Amino acid sequence: MYYFTGVMSFIAQSLRTPVIFLAFLVLIEVVSFASADKSFEDVRCKCICPPYRNITGHIYKKNVTQKDCNCLHVVEPMPVPGHDVEAYCLLCECKYEERSSNTIKVTIIIYLSVVGALLLYMLFLLLIDPLIRKHDPYTMPLQNEEDSEDVRPRVDGARGNTVLERVEGAQQRWKKQVQEQRKTVFDRHKLLS
Repeated sequence: MYYFTGVMSFIAQSLRTPVIFLAFLVLIEVVSFASADKSFEDVRCKCICPPYRNITGHIYKKNVTQKDCNCLHVVEPMPVPGHDVEAYCLLCECKYEERSSNTIKVTIIIYLSVVGALLLYMLFLLLIDPLIRKHDPYTMPLQNEEDSEDVRPRVDGARGNTVLERVEGAQQRWKKQVQEQRKTVFDRHKLLS
């Protein structure tokens, strides 16, 4: 067990991105599930028996093989006396059910990996947001809603080369569009009033 933990920590250190590490874990789970035999809980026989004379209907479930999926092997204890067993079993409907718990587990692991990656991305954005919103001494405060044409005047034309500045510029354009939409909606509201 210690060896496996050491290997996993080495892999986690060598794979710097969490997404690749999560994908690697999913791959390990898929391989381990593919090599395992079917679990005993993955198969069952389900018999639905309707009411019979003074006996209420009942559903019976049992883990048996497909060839033993019938009323005689699944319905225990038999609710009718010996001479009525055949008539009672003819009324029962037995179905062999099979599921793949491996597929269910892999699907859940993939789902949790995607949710984890999105949470890490959200955390990254929350950490980088203060850097995007850094105070710029060259920013003019807004005097009026109508004067929202140039929120952040550029000091020199060479700015905007870094990714952070491009994201900040896109964010400012988006804020400007929202402000214009808000102004338009309130102007229309005043006209209708």
